[in-house]
Amino acid sequence: MGEFDLIQRFFQRPAHRSPLGVGDDCALLAPRPGMQLAVSSDMLVQGRHFLPDVAPRLLGHKALAVNLSDLAACGAQPLAFTLALALPHSDEAWCQAFSEGLFALAEAHDCELIGGDTTQGPLTICITVFGEVPSGQAILRSGAQVGDDIWVSGTLGDARLALDALQRQHMLPPPVLAQARQRLEAPTPRVALGQALRGIASSALDVSDGL
Repeated sequence: MGEFDLIQRFFQRPAHRSPLGVGDDCALLAPRPGMQLAVSSDMLVQGRHFLPDVAPRLLGHKALAVNLSDLAACGAQPLAFTLALALPHSDEAWCQAFSEGLFALAEAHDCELIGGDTTQGPLTICITVFGEVPSGQAILRSGAQVGDDIWVSGTLGDARLALDALQRQHMLPPPVLAQARQRLEAPTPRVALGQALRGIASSALDVSDGL
C-alpha cells in the first residue's frame, strides 16, 4: 500500500479548524482573538518508549496522550495535531487498530488531525499538538517559587512498575500488573485539570518523564 493510499484509508478525517486539512503541503491554524497558540512535540520509538508487543490500538492512544499531557501542563485547550509515522511495512490490520486508538482519544478531546507524513523505517511515531490558552494565562514551569507546595494528580511510579514487571525484573500479582500496565500503555491526559488550574497553580509539568 502506497503512502497516499495509507493516509486516505486510515488517517483522512474532516478537519474544521484548518482550511486545508490533511493532504496539502502545510496546515493553516489561527488561534481565536485573545488566545495564544501552545505547541508541543513528542516522539515514541519502539524498544525505548514502548514494547514491541504492545497492542496497536493502545499505542495510538498513548502516542497522542503523552502530547495532550504537555498541553494540559500549561493549561491549554487541544485544537489539532500532526502525525509523522515510520512503519517497517504496511500492515493494514495494525494501521486500522492504531488509527482507532488515536482517533478515539482525539475525538474525546475535540482535537483534529491536520497533517503529517509517513515513511518506511523502524517503527517511530512523532506527534505535534496545537492548543490555545488565554493570553498571559499559560501555566509555566518557571512560575515555581521556593516554598511552594507540590501536588501530584494520580499516583507516581505505576508505568515504571509495569515496565519493570514486563521486563521480568520482578513479579506482580495479576490485578496489580493489569492496573499498572493500564497506566503504562493507556495513560489519561489531565486536560480538564490543567485548564481548571489556570490562575491557581503557580507552575505545572507533565510527569511522564518522571518527577
